[in-house]
Amino acid sequence: MLPPRGEGAAGDRAIQEALEAAWPADLPAGDERQLLAAGRALLRADATGMGRERWPKVFPGSGLAPAFSSARFRVQAAIARLDGRPDRAVVHLVWAGADRGGTYSDGRITDLHFTRTSKEGVPAWVPQPRT
Repeated sequence: MLPPRGEGAAGDRAIQEALEAAWPADLPAGDERQLLAAGRALLRADATGMGRERWPKVFPGSGLAPAFSSARFRVQAAIARLDGRPDRAVVHLVWAGADRGGTYSDGRITDLHFTRTSKEGVPAWVPQPRT
């Protein structure tokens, strides 16, 4: 059962549990941890502008003003799962934030896609630009 919109941080655990129940884990734990950390950071960079320089291919010439306040942004829940092939993954994020106009809402949904690469023999997950 999902919490009602506006429940705040108190509802985050229920959202996390609903995501996990809907999409059973299919990645090794290390890959999932790496993808979740990257997905959270990438979403924060996209929404708030903080950290965009970390991903110049995702945010080329990132002169766009951030759409959301960094002070009123949080990830409510997140999972990482394979995306059709063993070298592709998607991070599903549910998040909350206040836009530049001050309107706060939760239950926002974003999917970020990643591809597995290997640099100097070390596997890594690379975010794909949004199209």
